[in-house]
Amino acid sequence: MIDIPLLLVQIIYSMLKQYFPVLQWLPGYKKSYLSGDISAGLTVGIMLIPQGMAYAMIAGLPPAFGLYAALIPQIIYAIMGTSRQLSVGPVAMDSLLVASGLGALALSGIEEYITMAIFLALFMGSIQLVLGMFRMGFLVNFLSKPVISGFTSAAAIIIGLSQLKHLLGTEIERSNQVHILLQNAFKTIDQTNLYVLTIGITAIILMKVIKKINNRIPAALIVVIFGVIGVYATGAQELGVKIVGAVPRGLPSFDIPSVDYAKVSELVPIALTLALIAFMEAISVAKAVEEKHSDYEVNANQELIALGASNIIGSLFQAYPTTGGFSRTAVNDQAGAKTGVAAIISAIIVGLTLLFLTPLFYYLPNAVLAAIIMVAVFGLIDVKYPIQLFKNRRDEFILLIITFVVTLTVGIKEGILLGVLISLLLLVYRTSKPHIAVLGKIKGTNYFKNINRFSTDIEIPKNILIIRFDAQLYFGNKDFFKKELHKHIEQQGNELETIILNAEAINYIDSSAVHMLKQTVQDLKNKGVQFLIAGAIGPTRDILFSSGLIDVLGKENLFVRTYEAYDHCHNSNAKTPIQKKISLQTKKSPYVT
Repeated sequence: MIDIPLLLVQIIYSMLKQYFPVLQWLPGYKKSYLSGDISAGLTVGIMLIPQGMAYAMIAGLPPAFGLYAALIPQIIYAIMGTSRQLSVGPVAMDSLLVASGLGALALSGIEEYITMAIFLALFMGSIQLVLGMFRMGFLVNFLSKPVISGFTSAAAIIIGLSQLKHLLGTEIERSNQVHILLQNAFKTIDQTNLYVLTIGITAIILMKVIKKINNRIPAALIVVIFGVIGVYATGAQELGVKIVGAVPRGLPSFDIPSVDYAKVSELVPIALTLALIAFMEAISVAKAVEEKHSDYEVNANQELIALGASNIIGSLFQAYPTTGGFSRTAVNDQAGAKTGVAAIISAIIVGLTLLFLTPLFYYLPNAVLAAIIMVAVFGLIDVKYPIQLFKNRRDEFILLIITFVVTLTVGIKEGILLGVLISLLLLVYRTSKPHIAVLGKIKGTNYFKNINRFSTDIEIPKNILIIRFDAQLYFGNKDFFKKELHKHIEQQGNELETIILNAEAINYIDSSAVHMLKQTVQDLKNKGVQFLIAGAIGPTRDILFSSGLIDVLGKENLFVRTYEAYDHCHNSNAKTPIQKKISLQTKKSPYVT
């Protein structure tokens, strides 16, 4: 007898495990994991304090909001995320996107700016949640590596240069266009505060030296401590050195963000861009770390749901947009994090800082935070990959450069969107003119290879033309296929009797291509030329039968392998029963003989 209540509980628990992966790893938590989780949690938590404050500055927000963004989102992701090492919180890229998006709006003051930044987290989180629920994680695949590399490098330069005002101690007008930013910087270069510049340069050098000694040492925290002590001891704020000042003590309060609905439409482009870029950042670093661990698997759709929930719930506690950070995740993994417990410990460290330690940051110089940002983001600039593309893949190199230049000179959103558009156009172009090869039989074997690659070892009978088409056949390349086919037919001459199409690489034929093939096969029949198809995979065979193309082609002209089709033409050998069965197998008729 089935225990229905128990069965219902098991079903509900199974569903909960799908959306709350903490239920998968927590029951099997081992005592041996604890030391690694505590070590990683403390390290990342300490790292997050100066980093979060610095990234809030990039976003144009008071430093405390960086700590708020490092608090609740971490906890929510630890419960709902599928990666056990991903560190969620404020990141440089998203902070810059927030600044560029909100900077373009006509806002009345800092209060409205803060409200819009928090609402943006709610908005982008909702988009991510909906995309995850509808299993749209594949969308990130449209962000190709050249686009990501070009965008990331350009954004890193803009982020770094945006901190010049804090490094030089001058008032430089903000811009997301590098030429305008540099122009504005040169206008105020004569106003540089040498005390501020000295603090910033010293902090950069100190962090670089510490990282060379041991990458696991919290260099950012050390320069923060030295910066605070130095300013407090010398009274440098009296010499024009700007400091963080009073950081609000206490945990963020619960509040539902509300904005003027007339401005929501203006946030749609930046929210969509943030949702996808943030997901791309998180999933790429989560996948990279996953390769080192065999005890779990990252699920792209659940990651969207987890990140969306982190941003939505985080926004209710005054967090601005967050995602998984590259550097923090690497540190988290290296420090020994085994589960989401490490993230919860990091959040506790941030919470304790907000409750008791914020007065210690009063004398922290803005120049030190600027130095932390510059060291972090300039490490994202990738030089090796563009050089590699320049040597081997010029088309993708051009795509990278266009994305890089547009992001630098026009805008961040424009750069990523144009990069995606060009990469899609490049994909369409490639599929419209795919590789097509004339095959010949390698002497003494049953192998059929490209005659241009194996010219000295090939047998090429005058009466048989064998071609291989390396793509799906659809409306975008059907005319190219037909043109190339007729070109090779003319080159073969009047002795041509049979054409064999190697269809191993054709995984789809649309209705336009089917119509073209029917006409082509019929025209060839009228000229006394036989048309055979070899190596068609299951889905392609289904289309041959369901479209009626098989009626024009003839079932007898369908073969499992190229050699069998060649042997049939060359030696007039009939198909064996098993060859007939396999060559004519479809979904609707799986046992045709």
